[in-house]
Amino acid sequence: MQETRLFNPETGETISMRSKESAHDYRYFPEPDLVPLRVSDAWMERIRKKMPELPAARRRRFLGEYGLTEYNADVLTATRAAGDYFERTAAVSGDPRAAANWVMGDLAALLKEHGIEISESPVSAENLGNLIKLIAQGKITGKIAKEILPKMFSSGDAPQTIVEREGLEQISDTGALEKIVAEVIAANPKQVEQYRGGKQAVIGFLVGQVMKASRGQADPAAVNTLLKTKL
Repeated sequence: MQETRLFNPETGETISMRSKESAHDYRYFPEPDLVPLRVSDAWMERIRKKMPELPAARRRRFLGEYGLTEYNADVLTATRAAGDYFERTAAVSGDPRAAANWVMGDLAALLKEHGIEISESPVSAENLGNLIKLIAQGKITGKIAKEILPKMFSSGDAPQTIVEREGLEQISDTGALEKIVAEVIAANPKQVEQYRGGKQAVIGFLVGQVMKASRGQADPAAVNTLLKTKL
């Protein structure tokens, strides 16, 4: 039975107060003082053309055009500012998936830490895109990029400016790398012996030592190749 009941806290009982009507009992009537609104197809089309891309449509486009996961597309279309920032970053970097990861990961963490919105980010979308591009070009390592981003956040400087100012460019020069690799091999005879004895996994430790010695600036692929050649 549809009804509203009262509760008596002293007795712990409920009693019927009134029955609940169904929709037809309310007898909705048209408002006589409001004239009918007739909307033409032409007017609707003009409005559609003036409207911005709506979240659902943008989400579908992010999935198809950028190959994002549904989760990433949902997060990046939660606000118009986030979607705009991501698209500018993706356009500059040329790597939509990497752009999504940086916007939702490292940048989002900094924004949350400082309590500001993405529309107020001191790191422009263009600068973040250029940071990602530097990794792709092999000019800096991903590890160094993660160290550069907070500096970009605090200074507003472009990534290339920070790289040049602090000498953070990736070391790809074979001569320079060979010297560091030789030092690491000499300093870790036990691991070298283990590797030569068949424990291939030890190469990861040695690569790590070279990266540490180079402050994360060595090209990991080149280091791996050099170590295998030397060993």
